Amino acid sequence: MSRPTQGVYWERLGYVIRELRRARSLSQEQLGFDSDLHRNYVGSIERGEINPTFRILLQLAQGLGMRLSEIIVIYENTPGGPRPPAAWKRGR
Repeated sequence: MSRPTQGVYWERLGYVIRELRRARSLSQEQLGFDSDLHRNYVGSIERGEINPTFRILLQLAQGLGMRLSEIIVIYENTPGGPRPPAAWKRGR
């Protein structure tokens, strides 16, 4: 079984961000404004084109009115996507 590329994780994170944004009836532009990010950057994250930094994730969480930990729990429980390697869970 081959390992998924990093892009698969980015796509899954983007999917979670997009669904959270849509659930709040926010446009990419409004989420970008609320997060102090450009709307094109928000779109790139949602499409899984880039890997956002920790700081960017904190800004997105603030823009969504959530804690970052809540977003991570949703990410981890999103069906259909790959799970992080088992070594990550052991702290390696």
